[in-house]
Amino acid sequence: MDALAQGFAMVFSIETLLIIMASSLFGLFVGAVPGLSATMALALLVPMTFFMDPIPALAAMVSCSAMAIFAGDIPGCLLRMPGTAASAAYTDEAYAMARKGQADIALGSGLVFSAIGGLFGTAVLIVAAPLFAEFALNFTSFEFFWLILLGITCAIVISSTTPLKGAIMLILGFLVASVGMNNPAAFPRFTAGSTDLLGGIGFLPMLIGMFAVSEVIRSALDRSPRATIIDQPIHNVFKGMWQLTVKYPKQILRGSVLGTVVGALPGAGSDIASWMSYALSKKLSKEPEKFGTGHVEGIIESGAANNSALAGAWIPALVFGIPGDTLTAIVIGVLYMKNLNPGPSLFTTNPENMYAIYILFIFANLIMIPLGWATIKVAKRLLGVRREILLPLILMACIVGTFGMNNSPFDVWIMLAAGVAAYILEENGFPVAPAILGVVLGPMLEENFVKSMIKSDGEVLAFFSRPVAGVLGVLTLVVWLYPLLRHGFRRSPGRATPVGEAL
Repeated sequence: MDALAQGFAMVFSIETLLIIMASSLFGLFVGAVPGLSATMALALLVPMTFFMDPIPALAAMVSCSAMAIFAGDIPGCLLRMPGTAASAAYTDEAYAMARKGQADIALGSGLVFSAIGGLFGTAVLIVAAPLFAEFALNFTSFEFFWLILLGITCAIVISSTTPLKGAIMLILGFLVASVGMNNPAAFPRFTAGSTDLLGGIGFLPMLIGMFAVSEVIRSALDRSPRATIIDQPIHNVFKGMWQLTVKYPKQILRGSVLGTVVGALPGAGSDIASWMSYALSKKLSKEPEKFGTGHVEGIIESGAANNSALAGAWIPALVFGIPGDTLTAIVIGVLYMKNLNPGPSLFTTNPENMYAIYILFIFANLIMIPLGWATIKVAKRLLGVRREILLPLILMACIVGTFGMNNSPFDVWIMLAAGVAAYILEENGFPVAPAILGVVLGPMLEENFVKSMIKSDGEVLAFFSRPVAGVLGVLTLVVWLYPLLRHGFRRSPGRATPVGEAL
C-alpha cells in the first residue's frame, strides 16, 4: 500500500500532470498530421526527457504514444490519409462513412473504443507483467539467450512481409550495436581509429534520425497535391456510442484481446494488430458485404486493437527488456537513461515506479476522451498546417535536441546519417523495425551468450540442460527449421508438384 501511495503521489504531482498535458497535446498534433507518426513523436520527445525525473519522463512517453495512435484516425477519416500506420487498416471505411455524412460516428467510434481497448490492455499489463516477472526471476543467462533469440526470430517473421530483408536489417542492427567498447571484453570494435566511436553509436541520436529525420526527408520530397478535407460539420461524436457498445460487445472484446496479444509479440505493434483485427472482424462479421462501404463494425474492433497493443507491448519490454514495437524500443532507451533497467528486478526493487506506470496508462486512456474530443473539434485547422512551415521546425527540433543531450556535434552527424540511411532503406522495401531490435537486443544477446559459454566451459549442450532453456531452445530451432521442413515436404516423393510451382 505504501508503494501504491507513492505511485499516486508521483503521477499526480504538478510537474507530472503538466508534462502529461503537454505531451498529450503534442501527441495529438503529430498523430493528426499526415506523414508524421507516433514513433516520430516519441523520438522528438526523447531529448526533452533527458532533463526530467524518471516518472515524468515515462509519463511523457505513455501519454504521447496513446494520443498519437488515436489521432491518426482523424486525417484518415477526413482526408483519406491515415496519420499513423495503426489507422491505415480502416481508413477507407472511415472515409466512406464521412462521405455519407457520418464522420462524427466514425471519429467517435475511433475515440471511445480506442480508450476502451487501451484500458483493457492496461488491465492485462497490470495482471500479467508481475506474473511474468516472478517467473523470470529464476531465469539464468541460458534462458535469456534463447528468449532473446526467439523474440528476434518472431519479430522478423511477424513484422516483415519479406523475411529476408527483415533478417538483413536485423544483422545491420547487430553490426551497429557492436561498434565501440560496449562488449563483454571491452575491446574496441569497428571504430576506425575514431575516439568518438569508442562509446559506440549513440542509440537515441540514431532513433531520432531513423524515425524523425527520415520522415522529414520523405515529406519534403513528396510532391503529391494535398487532399481536400471533407467539409461537413462534426456534431456530438459521443452520440450513439452506447448503442454501438451494446450492439458490438464481442467485437470490442475480440479487438482488445487480439491487440494485447499481438502487441506483446516482439516487433509486431499497433499497426499489425490493427490490420489483423480488421481482417478478423470482416471474416467473422454477420454483414461482411458492408465492409468497405462505410460500416462502423471494423472501426470499432480495429480501434480497440491498436490502443490495447500499446499496453501489451510494454509487457516484454518491462519484464525482459525486449521491445514489443518501435515505441517500446524508444521507451527502453529512456528506461536505461533513467537507471530503471528493464527486467524482473524492476518489479521488486522499484515497486512504486511500477505502480506509477500502471496509473499513467489508466490516466492517459481516460483523458484521451476529453482531449480527443477537443482535437476532433479543431481538426480542420490542424490538417491545414502547411508542410513548408512544419518540416523545418521539426528538423530544427531534432538537431537542437540531439545536440543538447551530450553537447556533442558528433551525435548530430549520427542523427543525420541515420535519417538518410533509414529513408533510402525504407524506399527500397527494407523495414527499419528489425534494425532497431538488433541494436537493442544485440548487446543483450552477446552478453548472455558469453556468460553462458563461461558457465558451461564451452559446452554447447549446456544451453539445453535446464528445462525452460531446453523448451525455448527447441522452440527457436523449430521456428528456424519450419520453412525448410515445409519446403522439403512439398517436394517429397509421391507428392504431386503443382504446375505453377514446377514452372
